[in-house]
Amino acid sequence: MRRAALIALVVLLALPAAAFGHATLIRSTPGSSGVVNTPPRTVTLEFSEPVEARFASVSVTDAPGNQLRDGRPTAEGNTLVVPIKEVGEGWYLVYWRVVSTDGHPIRGAFTFAVGPNPGPSPEFKIPSISETAATPGLVTARWIVLLAAMAAIGLFVLRLLTARPAGDLRNVTKAFGVASAVALVVAPVYLVMSTAQFSLRSAFDLGEVLPLLDGTEFGKGFIRLELCFALFVAAAGIAIWLDDPARPRRTIADLLATTGALLAAAGVLLIPGTSGHPGTAEPRGLAIVLDAVHLGAGSIWIGGLIGLLILWRSRQLALAVRRFSAVALYAVGVLVATGIWASIVHLPTLASLWETGYGQALLVKMALLVVAVVLAAVNLLRTKTRLLAGERQSPRFVGGEVVLIAGAVFAAAIVTSLAPPAKAIAEIGKPAAEVGPGPVDKTVERDGYEITFGLTPNRAATQNQVSIAVRKDGKPVTGAAVTESFAMLDMEMGRQEYELTETAPGTYGRETSALVMAGRWGLTVRVEPPGAEPFTVTVLDHADG
Repeated sequence: MRRAALIALVVLLALPAAAFGHATLIRSTPGSSGVVNTPPRTVTLEFSEPVEARFASVSVTDAPGNQLRDGRPTAEGNTLVVPIKEVGEGWYLVYWRVVSTDGHPIRGAFTFAVGPNPGPSPEFKIPSISETAATPGLVTARWIVLLAAMAAIGLFVLRLLTARPAGDLRNVTKAFGVASAVALVVAPVYLVMSTAQFSLRSAFDLGEVLPLLDGTEFGKGFIRLELCFALFVAAAGIAIWLDDPARPRRTIADLLATTGALLAAAGVLLIPGTSGHPGTAEPRGLAIVLDAVHLGAGSIWIGGLIGLLILWRSRQLALAVRRFSAVALYAVGVLVATGIWASIVHLPTLASLWETGYGQALLVKMALLVVAVVLAAVNLLRTKTRLLAGERQSPRFVGGEVVLIAGAVFAAAIVTSLAPPAKAIAEIGKPAAEVGPGPVDKTVERDGYEITFGLTPNRAATQNQVSIAVRKDGKPVTGAAVTESFAMLDMEMGRQEYELTETAPGTYGRETSALVMAGRWGLTVRVEPPGAEPFTVTVLDHADG
């Protein structure tokens, strides 16, 4: 048995680290800001990973806003192909929206021109490119699913393992049934709601939404979760039906049903990590296992506390409290340890805790858990002792623990709905300056050089004029090789790098639509002066949408 478990663990840890990431637009035809002399009949968008055409939304418009798309996008591997109507000379805006395999929607835009004389680029009206899966409705539904599923697993463990010798636990069984029913009902509702948002459809338009439920790895993962949880509920129901607490020794059928239920519960705890943030960590197998252990420890804690509240006025309470306290102590320790590990893995820097929405939600979760742990210590030292001595106690401290843990689960629902901050935050180090929102004109010093960053209008999903002026001892540095890279810091989207041309003595620039999304960007310039050592300098930019 031990050898089989070891082999299973090795297999899990050896799983490939190819992770579900965030689709990044690598290239397009026509190219961003490019001028073509032959009117194109299609626009192609190549992404860093496959995208589902059913969830893609692409528009091609002229300056007055007329829609020129001539049919729905089709997917060919990582590429979307969009047919367009015949167009004449002038400038056109391409606005795209796709959903990554992990369920995070991403938007962007760029312009191109048909020549040979397209004229100056007009000011296009660009739709909002800020979007998140952490809407109040989706987060609330996700929270209910997480809380109910965790409570059901914890109540089952309390009923069949922890508090079984206490005898009559029918009310705990009823609570398990309620929690299971809530999770089974709300989970598909959440999947429909999220799929409707991803596909820009109404959640009530089931004829359009239902065929799309398995369109992303996120959707497939949630369907697997629902099926595995249903299997757990069925096996747990059979185990509870077969179990007789008055019988000291369990029957073979009882043991088989309980084992099956526990294995199904392990599957329920493992699945969220396979299509969520642990699937992006390395090593992927270890991250998924530790995430499952984290969820399992939280389930035992909150499910057990709910069970104790249900048993508060029963004769079985003292024995249940004594047995649960020992289990909960280990569960809390595991919960804290795995939570700290996950924070280290997903946060590239300590400052990410308070500088990013993901980190801030994680801070709230941690704060709630710390208070809950303190309250648990009070319960262990005060309430448990008095209960075992036969004194009547108010359940308010245990109820307070439940409320705090439920709040921490809500914060976790927000965390798992947000994209983790990009690893580029650690790569760029401490920026030389912070710029934006709005046009950028900032001078910084590095290694005896003065570098002036220029970025106009510093808006996402539009053409931006990049300008880098390099001076030393007040004189322009000419003939240098200058490149500038753009790294999205609010989510993992890869790095875009461009060579700048010398437009005036010591001034290097170009037009680009590299800022595809609103948010925080790391702008890194590498300068190779002729006959001198190269150097780099980075600024933190806040781009408007």
